[in-house]
Amino acid sequence: MVAAVRSGRSQQEVARQFRVSPSTVNHWVHHARGRRLDRVDWHDRSRVPRSTQRTDASIEAQVLAVRRELEHSSDLGFHGAEAIHQVLSAREVAGLPTVRTINRILRRSGVLDGQARVRRRPPPVGWYLPEVADGRRELDCLDVVEGLVIKGGPQVEVLNGISLHGGLAGSWPTEASVTAKFVVKCLIEHWKEVGLPGFVQFDNDTIFQGPHAHPDVVGRVTRLCLSLGVVPVFVPPREMGFQAMMEGYNGTWQAKVWSRFEHQGLTALQAQSARFVAAHRRHRSVRIESAPCRRTFPERWVLNLQAHPRGRIVYIRRTDAVGKVELLGHCFEVDGQWLNRLVRAEVDLNGGVVRFYRLRRREPSEQPLLKQVKHRLPKRKFHE
Repeated sequence: MVAAVRSGRSQQEVARQFRVSPSTVNHWVHHARGRRLDRVDWHDRSRVPRSTQRTDASIEAQVLAVRRELEHSSDLGFHGAEAIHQVLSAREVAGLPTVRTINRILRRSGVLDGQARVRRRPPPVGWYLPEVADGRRELDCLDVVEGLVIKGGPQVEVLNGISLHGGLAGSWPTEASVTAKFVVKCLIEHWKEVGLPGFVQFDNDTIFQGPHAHPDVVGRVTRLCLSLGVVPVFVPPREMGFQAMMEGYNGTWQAKVWSRFEHQGLTALQAQSARFVAAHRRHRSVRIESAPCRRTFPERWVLNLQAHPRGRIVYIRRTDAVGKVELLGHCFEVDGQWLNRLVRAEVDLNGGVVRFYRLRRREPSEQPLLKQVKHRLPKRKFHE
C-alpha cells in the first residue's frame, strides 16, 4: 500500500484497490515516513507496555512507615492515602507517589482498614414463602396509591395489584378513599376473571388487616381471602424488598397513566387505566401463561362475614431487642437469641396455633421453626 502511494497514486485509490479504509492506508504511510520500506517494522503491535513500572521499594517502605506514625500521632486520626501523601509532600520526598499509587501500595501490603463489600446473590422472589419461592403457588400483591387530585375534579385513590411470578396487573381508580368494601369488590371481580392465587400480600394498613384498636380482629378483606382458600400475607411497609414489585408497578402506573395524560374526570381516568392494564397484560402474556396455575373461582361461593375464620394467616415480622413479636394485638415471646431479626409467623386458625419460623436473606432456604404457641381467635360477631 505504501509503495503504491509513494508511486504517485492517491490514498483513496489505494484503499479501494486493497479493500481497506482510507484511515488504514494513512496510518501505514505515516508509519513508514522518512524510511526505506525494507527497514520499516510492519508488525501491528499494541502500544501498551509489556511490563508495568512498580514503585521503588524505598518509597513503599516510607509510605508504610508514615502510615504507622499517623496511626498513633495524628490528632485527627487520619492515616489514609491522602494523609500519607500530605506528610511525604511536606518532607519533600523525591519521587513522591500520587494518592492513587499510595492506595495501591496500601492495598498490596494488606494494611487497609476497610474490608471489601461481599456481594451475595439475592434470594429468589417470594423467598419468605417456600411455596411461592419454588414456583408451586402464585402470590398477588396489592397496595393503594393515595394523594391524587384531578385538576378541577375529585380526589382520587387507586387500588393496584400485580402477581409476583406472572406480572398479572390490575388497577382500580376510585373517587375519595379506598375502603375495605371497595377492595373486596375489586378482588372478587378480579379473581373471577383470572382465577385464585395461593397467596395474596398486603401491608399492615387497616383497610386490609382490619382495625388495630382491639386484639384478635380479622378484617373484611382477610375474611374474604380465608373464605376462598387464599392465604393472606401481611408484610411490614418499611422492610426492604418485600414490596419491591408492588412499588415498581405503582411507579409505572403513575408514570404511564396518571402523569402521561390530562384527565377530564374520574371516568376518563378509569378508561385510560383499563386500556393500560389490558396492554400491560398483552405485553406480559408469555410470562403470565408460564406462571403457577390459579384455581377457578367457585361458582356457588357466597361471602359470609359472620363465619368464624378458618385457614391460615401469615405475618412477616421483625423481633424486637428482647426477641418478641407483636401481631393480632398480642406480644409473643419468640427467641431470646434471635434479636431484631425477621420471622414468619403463621397463624393456624384451624389448629389454634401460631408458628414462628426464622428468616434470613443470606440463607433463604433454611427456615427452621423457632417456636410454637397456642392461640385461638375468640368467636365474636363481625360488625359490618
